[in-house]
Amino acid sequence: MLVLGMMSGTSADGIDVALARISGAPPNLNAKLLDHASSKFPSPVRKEILRVAEQQPISAGELSQLNFRLGELFGDAALAACRRFKVSPRRIALIGSHGQTIFHQGRATSYLGSPTASTLQIGEPSIIAARTGITTIGDFRPADMALGGQGAPLVPYADYLLYRHPKLGRVSLNLGGIANITVIPADARPDQVFAFDTGPGNMLIDALIQHFTRGRQQFDKDAQLARSGYLSRPLLKALLQDPYLKLKPPKSTGREYFGTPYVKKLLALANRYKVKPNDLIRTVTTFTAVSVADALHTFVLPKHEIHEIIVSGGGAENPLLFEALHLATLGPPRKVYSGSFPRRLVIEMRLPDPGRKAAPRPKDVSFLTILRSSDFGIPVEAKEALAFALLAYETFHQRSSNIPSATGARGPAILGKVSYAPPR
Repeated sequence: MLVLGMMSGTSADGIDVALARISGAPPNLNAKLLDHASSKFPSPVRKEILRVAEQQPISAGELSQLNFRLGELFGDAALAACRRFKVSPRRIALIGSHGQTIFHQGRATSYLGSPTASTLQIGEPSIIAARTGITTIGDFRPADMALGGQGAPLVPYADYLLYRHPKLGRVSLNLGGIANITVIPADARPDQVFAFDTGPGNMLIDALIQHFTRGRQQFDKDAQLARSGYLSRPLLKALLQDPYLKLKPPKSTGREYFGTPYVKKLLALANRYKVKPNDLIRTVTTFTAVSVADALHTFVLPKHEIHEIIVSGGGAENPLLFEALHLATLGPPRKVYSGSFPRRLVIEMRLPDPGRKAAPRPKDVSFLTILRSSDFGIPVEAKEALAFALLAYETFHQRSSNIPSATGARGPAILGKVSYAPPR
């Protein structure tokens, strides 16, 4: 089958579209990424998405309108991608659309007298199916949550299919608005895979850039502003005390936690520690990297032998963030962070060798090779869209595609809801 996967993340930058050819069934499922494209949201639409995702008031009528408007935009993005790929929509068998998350409460909290967890993704799949003439599967998260899971992360199923290796333990790290990892031990079974959101990815960096530039810049291109600043160790130490970082997996988070109120807290802390704007951007960039390293050291490396970290998402294009993850240069091992960082983690910095098939792992210290997903033929900006193409394919064949050890669900779930295309 030719399948389109579509994804809009917590940053609401726009819609990523991936075209994949998929065949077979696990464990012999074959997936090949054929092409990918992106389209931006109109500025007023993005502004409204972010406003609603920050839990600002909205009427039921406005929410209904936004759901259908986004459905139109996702349908337009699918058709534009087909034109770019020079593939007729009639050849596309299926669309998997994640939609746009505007609320996610993975852990149950008291609501109207009963513990309740919930999630809401909008971008009406029936509109996508009608506009494109392609059967569309969307709303993937609720089926997992109905079984007690957090509905996130869902990408681990695709990570498992794409990156499982008989001899190498791997971690798939996605640096989107939120940073999340999937841990895939060598020769792992699905029930041995686990995943969780480590904390902020690009979300806080982007918010600070937009604040200090008054909207003229959406992100820190080539880390130019962060590079002109200095790291504030006292502020970094304070940020590393965040309660979310100490929660044990399974756990998930989003704009509800690391959104506008958190940015206001950052600005207040910067004022308290007398940290200048570019110093704050650099410190928050470092915080993102160190929170990932902390999660690896606390929840992963003590229990699992990991040889490779495979990085995707927009953060993979931030050179300073990558340096903080210690891929920048060849050289001897060095500490990720010392001083305020509560633990020690050692990573070897190597540039990937295209001909290398296995990463050496000396016995005296933990050594990792850090790669981009592009080293595996998957551009960093296309991985999550590809994942929802895979999830849609599995749902179409009535197979489960959640990883209960990642989400905390009681068992497997067939994810998503099917919106059939109008009869031709």
